[in-house]
Amino acid sequence: MLQYATNKLLKAAFACFLVLFSISGMAQEPVHSGNREIVFRAVNVIPMDKEQVLTNQVVVVKDGVISAMGKSGEVKYSKDALVINGEGKYLMPGLAEMHAHVPPVDEFEPMEEVLKLFALKGITTIRGMLGHPRHLELRDRIESGQLISPRFYTSGPSFNGNSVKTPAEGAEMVRQQKQAGYDFLKLHPGLTPETFAAISSTAKEVGIPFAGHVSYEVGVWRAIESGYASIDHLDGFVESLVPGLDTIPEQQAGLFAMYIADQADESRIPKLMNALRENDIWVVPTQALAERWIAADKDPEVLRQAPEMKYMAPKTLDNWTSTKKNLMQNPQYDAAEIADYVQLRRKLIYEANRNGVGLLLGSDAPQVFNVPGFSTHHELKYLVDAGLSPYEALRTGTVNIGRYLNRNDIGVIKPGAAADLVLLAGNPLEQIEQTQQIEGVLVGKRWLPKSYIEQELRKLEKR
Repeated sequence: MLQYATNKLLKAAFACFLVLFSISGMAQEPVHSGNREIVFRAVNVIPMDKEQVLTNQVVVVKDGVISAMGKSGEVKYSKDALVINGEGKYLMPGLAEMHAHVPPVDEFEPMEEVLKLFALKGITTIRGMLGHPRHLELRDRIESGQLISPRFYTSGPSFNGNSVKTPAEGAEMVRQQKQAGYDFLKLHPGLTPETFAAISSTAKEVGIPFAGHVSYEVGVWRAIESGYASIDHLDGFVESLVPGLDTIPEQQAGLFAMYIADQADESRIPKLMNALRENDIWVVPTQALAERWIAADKDPEVLRQAPEMKYMAPKTLDNWTSTKKNLMQNPQYDAAEIADYVQLRRKLIYEANRNGVGLLLGSDAPQVFNVPGFSTHHELKYLVDAGLSPYEALRTGTVNIGRYLNRNDIGVIKPGAAADLVLLAGNPLEQIEQTQQIEGVLVGKRWLPKSYIEQELRKLEKR
């Protein structure tokens, strides 16, 4: 009898152990807010409306909106709220990546992986810069809450020298993309002054913005006059500083004029900045391209071994490595001159910020050694390296995004604002790298705690 009882107790204990083991080993799920309030308690808030930290705050979120905010003890919330201890931590608005690339493919899985990488790294808004018809379906799925994803603004398929051969083709393509429901048009290189004029005039006629590259034959001055929604990559900027550009073939100038930067007349910079500001042209520098792909001081084999590269497929890394190596082996490539080129780009970014030109955060990812989500944080550091303060750099991915999108509920923390939030371990106003120390993300009405983020990142590893 004693033996029987002992065996029974052992079986019960073992069964209890299995239950506990299975619970502790269960995949953690993100918290769906639904009608339940989410409360950040005793947290330091970086509201981003000005350079300040509000200490010991309570921030209450309901149904994806900040419903209340104030000093601890002064704000009420429901008893069944999910309370997140923010003591010693910093709450800031989610970041935006304004030059993202969601794979332009028919399958949803690779698209969703990229979107999730962005969200897990605190990117709560993205602008997709190379569209595809299925992106419209993807946007609908995001808006209905089916996916863990940033909010998604998408362009249509690219306008370039191959897709647009005549002005009539350009005008028709604009109308088709407007009718389809894309948010904006993406311009790539290869457009002529004639095809560009047809595209830009038709876009204004039907009411759809256009953004992206500045074709070499079009030039930045015509681009500014036409009213680009944003010029990305500083495309055309260096060219505008080079006297006698008409005599230089595009191939000789190189990507973003990297091979003719030594001919730039920097006394022309004020004219460029005045034109950008007066015409309200926004700029997405994507300095990460220059600092990681183009710069000579970043060895491709070293970049390939960076921790975040494990989220990219080996074939992709092979392509990125060979792309950078081929660039550095080009007879026109001179390491010292490229270093000067990168420095000139930093100066252009600094002057744009100093002269009141609107800057938007964007890194161009996935792209050569730019991993979705991770590269956005690198871009912030490159903006600081260019001379911006951490607060000024953070504005490009928060407050400025709200201004650009004409939404005063994005990029700030205040009652009534969208609850796109990132909880950080340290203060990014003191050290910009603190944006990478993520304790949790609130995106699309879902709270993603650090444990969930780490778990999901492990699932996305490719090697």
